[in-house]
Amino acid sequence: MKENAAKDDAIALKTPPRGWAIFALVGPSMVWCAEFIGSGEVILAPRTGAILGTGILWAVVVTIFLKYWIGMSGARYTACTGEGMVDMFDRMPGPRHWAVWIVLVVHLVAGAVSIGALATASGNFVGNLLHADPRLCGWVVALSALAIAWSGGFNILKIVMSLFVIMIILGALYVAVHVFPGFTALLQSLSFHVPPVPEWAIGKGISQNPWEVMLPLMGWAAGGFASQVWYTYWVIGANYGMTEGRGYGKPADASVLKNLTRSSAEKIKGWCRVVYTDATVALIIGMVVTCGFLIAGAGVLRPAQLIPQQATAAETLSQIFAIQWGKIGGVIYLLAGSAALVSTLLGQLAGWPRLLADCFRICIPPIERNIPWKWQFRFFLILFFCTNMTIVYVMGKQPVTVIQLGAILDGVLLTALQAIWVAVGLYMVMPKILSKEASEVLRPSWIFAPILTVTAVVFGYLTVIQIPPVILQLFKGGA
Repeated sequence: MKENAAKDDAIALKTPPRGWAIFALVGPSMVWCAEFIGSGEVILAPRTGAILGTGILWAVVVTIFLKYWIGMSGARYTACTGEGMVDMFDRMPGPRHWAVWIVLVVHLVAGAVSIGALATASGNFVGNLLHADPRLCGWVVALSALAIAWSGGFNILKIVMSLFVIMIILGALYVAVHVFPGFTALLQSLSFHVPPVPEWAIGKGISQNPWEVMLPLMGWAAGGFASQVWYTYWVIGANYGMTEGRGYGKPADASVLKNLTRSSAEKIKGWCRVVYTDATVALIIGMVVTCGFLIAGAGVLRPAQLIPQQATAAETLSQIFAIQWGKIGGVIYLLAGSAALVSTLLGQLAGWPRLLADCFRICIPPIERNIPWKWQFRFFLILFFCTNMTIVYVMGKQPVTVIQLGAILDGVLLTALQAIWVAVGLYMVMPKILSKEASEVLRPSWIFAPILTVTAVVFGYLTVIQIPPVILQLFKGGA
């Protein structure tokens, strides 16, 4: 008994809150939401609604719900072990580091494209708002985001992003309420039917394949692969469970985990409930905002046969408010859209360097030994800032294409594998690295397994069947 008490004192876990007190510690979800509520909602959702109407709301709901389980499952693992999702990937059975190498190779490209897409879109919106050169605005926004991300402060990031999230939620709800199609149409939109692309949209250069319109939105609705990884970082920053005081860029402390007592595990289980609440807040916000923007596009742009296209995307999207409420309404939309895009750029500049720094730390050990993790992070921060500048210059007049490409590369390509890896982490890896007592207490519910399996099947289908023709069409310039 004395030995167990000594172990508990050494771990010094905080007592988790209960009941309504849990909401006082909700924070990672705000950063998560502010990161993923951006181009997917502000540009892709109304664009999809303008072309296909509300008939594809089911795709938004299903996509966000499935990704919610990936993010929540990964965050649960992090709260129980103290390490982020990338370190969990490194524990997958098989050749050493194989899963992390896949993530590293794919997301060097996906990160550059996705962050560049956000900088380009931000420049497009801010430029329209200020009547300035969108390329110059994109560079200024990227530099400002770099300064905030460089500081690495979770609290600063939380405050800034929470304000942006509140702004975009209010904007989305305002639009949705005024153009709401009615509950009958809403129920019909949940029928799992893929509507055809209308003739008028085909006449404006949109492909006949509706998946070319839907897939990018499904990729970035509730964020992509990287967003689910980053959520584990925000959980670390918030000191949930075993993450307390550990900081970023560290694998789990195996000796501590192997000596966890039942009482410590019970405390950690309490922190898992905090994770569930926090992740559910993100789920609700993500669904409301994304569906709101899609309904806005369907209710305002579709009747006017307006499609956000390339350099005129921000101007066309501002018509969501301007058609009904005049010039001031258009300005409000541009302001809210700019806030969402900038907040997403902040989240990506804070998250992607951490993800890739972790990958390099694991795959190339000399980097970890010779370069402090903080400077690895800052190296990637500078790298992505440089790619931002380049992509803004080259793709400044094609924000929609680069956003679609980034959404597919990040949001769909590896998501099926991510669901499988997270399931393996919960059911195979975690029991091995925890003590027997802790493993019994922290055993995940059975519900995680079937839902993660369905997630892998759905995104596996999208990756194998739908991605190839969509990517081909994007490079042909027909989307």
